[in-house]
Amino acid sequence: MRTLCASTLIGEFFVIGFAGLVAMKDSDLSMTTVWTVCGVAMGLSVLLCGMITRPGGVHLGWALQIALIGSGFVVPAMFFLGLVFAALWWASVHYGRKIDEAKARFAGEAEKASPSGA
Repeated sequence: MRTLCASTLIGEFFVIGFAGLVAMKDSDLSMTTVWTVCGVAMGLSVLLCGMITRPGGVHLGWALQIALIGSGFVVPAMFFLGLVFAALWWASVHYGRKIDEAKARFAGEAEKASPSGA
Protein backbone atom coordinates (compact mmCIF):
# COMPACT_ATOMS: atom_id res chain seq x y z
CA MET A 1 0.00 0.00 0.00
CA ARG A 2 2.82 2.35 0.87
CA THR A 3 4.28 2.44 -2.64
CA LEU A 4 0.97 3.10 -4.37
CA CYS A 5 -0.10 5.79 -1.92
CA ALA A 6 3.29 7.49 -1.97
CA SER A 7 3.21 7.58 -5.78
CA THR A 8 -0.18 9.27 -5.69
CA LEU A 9 1.01 11.79 -3.11
CA ILE A 10 4.11 12.69 -5.12
CA GLY A 11 1.91 13.26 -8.16
CA GLU A 12 -0.25 15.54 -6.03
CA PHE A 13 2.85 17.44 -4.92
CA PHE A 14 3.50 18.49 -8.51
CA VAL A 15 -0.16 19.22 -9.28
CA ILE A 16 -0.40 21.47 -6.21
CA GLY A 17 2.70 23.34 -7.34
CA PHE A 18 1.29 23.87 -10.82
CA ALA A 19 -2.06 24.94 -9.35
CA GLY A 20 -0.14 27.53 -7.33
CA LEU A 21 1.32 28.94 -10.52
CA VAL A 22 -2.17 29.21 -12.00
CA ALA A 23 -3.56 30.76 -8.80
CA MET A 24 -0.89 33.49 -8.89
CA LYS A 25 -2.65 34.96 -11.94
CA ASP A 26 -5.70 35.71 -9.78
CA SER A 27 -5.48 39.39 -8.85
CA ASP A 28 -7.55 38.85 -5.67
CA LEU A 29 -4.89 36.63 -4.09
CA SER A 30 -1.50 37.75 -2.86
CA MET A 31 1.55 35.75 -3.81
CA THR A 32 2.26 35.18 -0.12
CA THR A 33 -1.16 33.65 0.46
CA VAL A 34 -0.95 31.41 -2.61
CA TRP A 35 2.48 30.04 -1.78
CA THR A 36 1.78 29.66 1.93
CA VAL A 37 -1.27 27.52 1.21
CA CYS A 38 0.46 25.63 -1.60
CA GLY A 39 3.60 25.16 0.47
CA VAL A 40 1.67 23.68 3.37
CA ALA A 41 -0.25 21.36 1.05
CA MET A 42 2.92 20.33 -0.79
CA GLY A 43 4.73 19.71 2.50
CA LEU A 44 1.82 17.66 3.78
CA SER A 45 1.82 15.52 0.65
CA VAL A 46 5.53 14.74 1.10
CA LEU A 47 5.18 14.09 4.85
CA LEU A 48 2.25 11.78 4.24
CA CYS A 49 4.48 9.58 2.08
CA GLY A 50 6.25 8.49 5.25
CA MET A 51 3.12 8.37 7.41
CA ILE A 52 0.95 6.09 5.27
CA THR A 53 1.41 3.01 7.43
CA ARG A 54 1.00 4.87 10.70
CA PRO A 55 -2.36 5.31 12.41
CA GLY A 56 -4.28 8.17 10.85
CA GLY A 57 -2.05 8.41 7.78
CA VAL A 58 -4.74 7.29 5.37
CA HIS A 59 -7.28 9.62 7.00
CA LEU A 60 -4.92 12.57 6.59
CA GLY A 61 -4.57 11.55 2.96
CA TRP A 62 -8.35 11.73 2.59
CA ALA A 63 -8.31 15.19 4.17
CA LEU A 64 -5.75 16.26 1.57
CA GLN A 65 -7.99 14.89 -1.20
CA ILE A 66 -10.94 16.91 0.11
CA ALA A 67 -8.76 20.03 0.29
CA LEU A 68 -7.65 19.49 -3.31
CA ILE A 69 -11.23 19.25 -4.49
CA GLY A 70 -12.09 22.35 -2.45
CA SER A 71 -9.23 24.25 -4.09
CA GLY A 72 -11.39 24.20 -7.20
CA PHE A 73 -13.09 27.31 -5.85
CA VAL A 74 -9.82 29.17 -6.50
CA VAL A 75 -8.55 27.25 -9.55
CA PRO A 76 -11.58 25.67 -11.29
CA ALA A 77 -9.51 22.95 -12.97
CA MET A 78 -8.78 21.58 -9.50
CA PHE A 79 -12.35 20.33 -9.19
CA PHE A 80 -11.56 17.82 -11.93
CA LEU A 81 -7.97 17.13 -10.86
CA GLY A 82 -9.03 16.79 -7.22
CA LEU A 83 -11.63 14.19 -8.18
CA VAL A 84 -9.07 12.33 -10.30
CA PHE A 85 -6.58 12.24 -7.44
CA ALA A 86 -9.29 11.24 -4.96
CA ALA A 87 -10.09 8.29 -7.23
CA LEU A 88 -6.38 7.46 -7.46
CA TRP A 89 -6.09 7.71 -3.67
CA TRP A 90 -9.02 5.32 -3.22
CA ALA A 91 -7.48 2.88 -5.70
CA SER A 92 -4.07 3.15 -4.02
CA VAL A 93 -5.51 2.41 -0.59
CA HIS A 94 -7.93 -0.30 -1.76
CA TYR A 95 -5.59 -2.23 -4.04
CA GLY A 96 -2.55 -1.54 -1.89
CA ARG A 97 -4.21 -3.31 1.03
CA LYS A 98 -5.06 -6.26 -1.22
CA ILE A 99 -1.45 -6.44 -2.39
CA ASP A 100 -0.21 -6.32 1.22
CA GLU A 101 -2.58 -9.16 2.17
CA ALA A 102 -1.41 -11.25 -0.80
CA LYS A 103 2.26 -10.65 0.08
CA ALA A 104 1.62 -11.74 3.66
CA ARG A 105 -0.24 -14.83 2.49
CA PHE A 106 2.55 -15.80 0.05
CA ALA A 107 5.21 -15.21 2.71
CA GLY A 108 3.30 -17.46 5.11
CA GLU A 109 2.96 -20.16 2.50
CA ALA A 110 6.65 -19.94 1.62
CA GLU A 111 7.57 -20.21 5.31
CA LYS A 112 5.44 -23.33 5.71
CA ALA A 113 6.93 -24.91 2.57
CA SER A 114 10.56 -24.34 3.54
CA PRO A 115 12.28 -26.98 5.67
CA SER A 116 12.52 -26.04 9.33
CA GLY A 117 16.29 -26.54 9.43
CA ALA A 118 17.07 -24.17 6.55
